[in-house]
Amino acid sequence: MQTDPNAKQLRPPIHRSWLRLRLGKAYYSGRRHLLWLSPRFHWARRRQAERLPCVQFSHDTPLYRHLRGEDQVLQENKVVNLRLAAARLDGVVLYPGETLSYWRLIGKPTRRKGYRDGMVLFLGRIGSDVGGGLCQLSNLIFWMALHTPLTVVERYRHSHDVFPDANRTQPFGSGATCAYPHRDLMIRNDTDQPFQLCVRVGERELEGEWRAMSPPKCRYEIVERNHRMDQASWGGYIRHNELYRRTYDLEGWLLDESFLFANDAIMMYSPLLPEES
Repeated sequence: MQTDPNAKQLRPPIHRSWLRLRLGKAYYSGRRHLLWLSPRFHWARRRQAERLPCVQFSHDTPLYRHLRGEDQVLQENKVVNLRLAAARLDGVVLYPGETLSYWRLIGKPTRRKGYRDGMVLFLGRIGSDVGGGLCQLSNLIFWMALHTPLTVVERYRHSHDVFPDANRTQPFGSGATCAYPHRDLMIRNDTDQPFQLCVRVGERELEGEWRAMSPPKCRYEIVERNHRMDQASWGGYIRHNELYRRTYDLEGWLLDESFLFANDAIMMYSPLLPEES
């Protein structure tokens, strides 16, 4: 009998006490700081203003979303937070054998550093916290990395699907959530040339590039399969999909297709909601 890969997600949400959450965060935060001290990793830390010559992949995402009930002040604060974090990452060079740690480079977002309250998602609930909104930056970096030969070492996805699709341009589950310091995004350079991360906050969009010394040798495409919405035994709905990466040569011939990951998220809205006209 085959094991249902979604079995872990088909159970109802777990509601933990405030004390349990605080102890858990302290435990995993301690483990993360020990990892950053580990000699097993060569961490990316060098930045340079001069750009490497060849763009490998670029992408941008809108800074402002038109969602019912989303506080405009939180969106403005998010942009402030993104500017501060982008300044810590822009120009970072990832040399062969090095690993980029999102939070190790940015550091802890605090009011003293200028970070403001932005929107955060915690256990499926929308709230606000200092540094909120930085998931947009980790989402962008992760999505761009999937279109390069870089290796994603660590990535976390949202456990809850909070908003219905609205003008979605990327597959569901193609982002990378972050929470300082233990929910990190880590990317390793297993190639023979340095890569450079370039990110900036424009007037209306968050813009990013991965650059390198030589032009791309192939092109990547992310495709979605087995997308479905299942009703769980406890009454809620689970959204599932699988993402694959296709590799093409520069003439457009398919070279390879590989499985990336599966996503399962508890839906916080009804899948039967009618689309707004």
